[in-house]
Amino acid sequence: MSATRQVPYGAFNFTVDLGAGTTTGPDAGFEECGPFAERVEVIEYRNGNALTNEPSKLIGLSTVQDVSFKRGVMGSATLYDWFDQTRNGSISAIRDVTVTLLSEDRSTQVTMWKLVRTRPVRYRGGPLHGRSSDLAIEELVLAYERLEVMAS
Repeated sequence: MSATRQVPYGAFNFTVDLGAGTTTGPDAGFEECGPFAERVEVIEYRNGNALTNEPSKLIGLSTVQDVSFKRGVMGSATLYDWFDQTRNGSISAIRDVTVTLLSEDRSTQVTMWKLVRTRPVRYRGGPLHGRSSDLAIEELVLAYERLEVMAS
């Protein structure tokens, strides 16, 4: 259990579970993931016979932003295979994905973002450069239906 503290946690220790139940090993390691964002729409409404000229603000639909996961290419086809399942219309491709932020010493779970009913919508490999020492990176963009945030 983490405690509230004065200094924010670093963003460099995190684990990812792509819905397979594992947060260890090469298929769960990512260089970057995010951002996690959700927005609730506001609907303005005013009756014609209202006594004031201001509209009422009503709650509308909530929408989430697609999230990007990037990692170094390591010869595993796990991300592409999941994308391929979605492209082929497989219902089993819909999963819940969790990203957990860890404390600096990696002993405590600080916050967890749960992406509910997630499916990959874009896969990208590269670019590759013959005169560069950069790592080859692959990216998977996930669309999801609901964001749940849980502080430990």
